[in-house]
Amino acid sequence: QVQLVESGGGLVQAGGSLRLSCAASGLTSSSYVMGWFRQAPGKEREFVASIKWSDSITRYTDSVKGRFTISRDNAKNTVYLQMNSLKPDDTGVYYCAARKNPLLTTTPERYDYWGQGTQVTVSS
Repeated sequence: QVQLVESGGGLVQAGGSLRLSCAASGLTSSSYVMGWFRQAPGKEREFVASIKWSDSITRYTDSVKGRFTISRDNAKNTVYLQMNSLKPDDTGVYYCAARKNPLLTTTPERYDYWGQGTQVTVSS
């Protein structure tokens, strides 16, 4: 059974940095796509970034390009989201997700497994 456990959230001032981690277990193939999504209060869950486990090809939403970096560590079965130059608009619950289909996608409904989420709050 696939389990995803996020960590690394917290409260940070605007301009600061955080690194989120997603520890994955139960992944039976190297063809998974791993994604990060976020959800602000009263808003829908939105795509942030994704990475192909096999070859590290990445994709980002426009609002985080140049500020966020997604990466993975195969030996630790962990995916990271390095977030720099944080803004108040980045506030929300950040979720890690895994997709068995190896094609990158930004649609939450196309991901098969989800973590419990970690809160990120950016103060102005």
